[in-house]
Amino acid sequence: MPAEPADGAAETAIETRGLEPVPDSERSGRVRELVPTWVAANISVLLLTMGAGLVIFNKLNIWQVLVVAVAAPVVSYGIVGLISIAGKRGGAPGMALSRAVFGQRGNLFPGALIWVARWGWETINAVSGAYAVLTVLDLLFGIRSSTPLIVVTLLFFVGCTFVVSGLGINALRVCSTWSTYLFGAFSVLVLGYLVVTTDWSAVFGKPAGSSAMMIAGIGTIAAGGISWVPSGPDFTRYLPRTASSKGMVGATIGGAGVVVLPMVLMGAVMAVGTPDLATAQDPVSFIGELLPTWIAVPYLLIALVGMLLINSMSMYSAGFTAQTLGIKVPRAAAVSVNAVISLVFGFLLMVVATSFFGSFISFLTLLAVAFSAWIGVFGVDMLRRTTYDGPALLDTTRTSAYWYKGGFAWQAMTAWALALVAGLLFTKVDWFAGPLASTWIGENGLGWAAGILTSAALYAALPRTAPAEPAATGEREPAGSLSN
Repeated sequence: MPAEPADGAAETAIETRGLEPVPDSERSGRVRELVPTWVAANISVLLLTMGAGLVIFNKLNIWQVLVVAVAAPVVSYGIVGLISIAGKRGGAPGMALSRAVFGQRGNLFPGALIWVARWGWETINAVSGAYAVLTVLDLLFGIRSSTPLIVVTLLFFVGCTFVVSGLGINALRVCSTWSTYLFGAFSVLVLGYLVVTTDWSAVFGKPAGSSAMMIAGIGTIAAGGISWVPSGPDFTRYLPRTASSKGMVGATIGGAGVVVLPMVLMGAVMAVGTPDLATAQDPVSFIGELLPTWIAVPYLLIALVGMLLINSMSMYSAGFTAQTLGIKVPRAAAVSVNAVISLVFGFLLMVVATSFFGSFISFLTLLAVAFSAWIGVFGVDMLRRTTYDGPALLDTTRTSAYWYKGGFAWQAMTAWALALVAGLLFTKVDWFAGPLASTWIGENGLGWAAGILTSAALYAALPRTAPAEPAATGEREPAGSLSN
């Protein structure tokens, strides 16, 4: 998080810093501020729908769902936390630091893929937010959904997202903190209502599903966290170099886990009494059917703020990614491209698509695979690298220390491309199935894991061409160390 000015003046409301690394003198953030950041990144009623899917589609019982709900955030946000360490080392956004790994031109390829993948993530959240608004209007005023109203609610949600993400890290931090408190309080209220009204004999009497479906469930829930990995450094670049790396990983896992665990479990419990929950076209209106209005309306409004924050965080990072692709506009302006795209795709998903849940799970699966190849390469590079050359990150000409050969680090590019193919080979979704999707890896939904391991192994094995590194500024951290 954001630093306080050295002279003690109040922080400005709008963040103007772009790709340039944050100077050590402005890094006064605290590790504990990561907790509300990652709480806010998971405040979404979609987790209820995904928890229901574990019961309806994966045929898991409540104890297996508990294992999934614990393991998924530990795995996915553990990776987010580890990659976030690069943020405090380099003080720059994740995709800017990625230039040091792939080369100034080479980074355009994973950067473009990640930028495009974010369109889908932002579309999903925009649709969920719009459905939340529609459900509240129906509960309070009896106003039924229509195509014109869908357009208005989408415009409202995306417009609010654009404003918050354009303000920058300060606005995100304040909103994240307050939404954490409010959502936590109302989630306890919802949980209490479920405890009183649920048929627990039916919940605990459900037979266990297969181990393969449980592993696949972990992959499905973890996919949401995997999508945040390249953005991790964006939210740690204001931390001082001496910030605890172990603390960063713990705060990231804890912030996500405190939301993912109860939300997934609540969704699973709801699914026992409402088996059509996971197959509904509208992933939000079931809350109005299951909960009394006095709980449902404020809960949906707080969840709406949460989904707005998720999209704001995604667009905040997407602005940086767009800048790394050479789009020479301020970060806030770059965000507008994603806003327009999420409007168009969101309209199509709400009006044209016939299955929201199927489209959502397919998208999450492909999203995790798309990001996995980058994660393996970048992660191995972090084990070797202790510092980043700030001027070289911004220098996109042949004079950059990260120009390598023709602007490409061929080792990183090779490992990334082959791992991307490997991940897709093991992946199966509604509209695509790789030739190896019927293997153990594919049946267990581990195409994303195959991508990470393939890219990491290939990059580690290929010969390394290291640029001339500058003398480190501030405290150096031993390669691969998590002690600071």
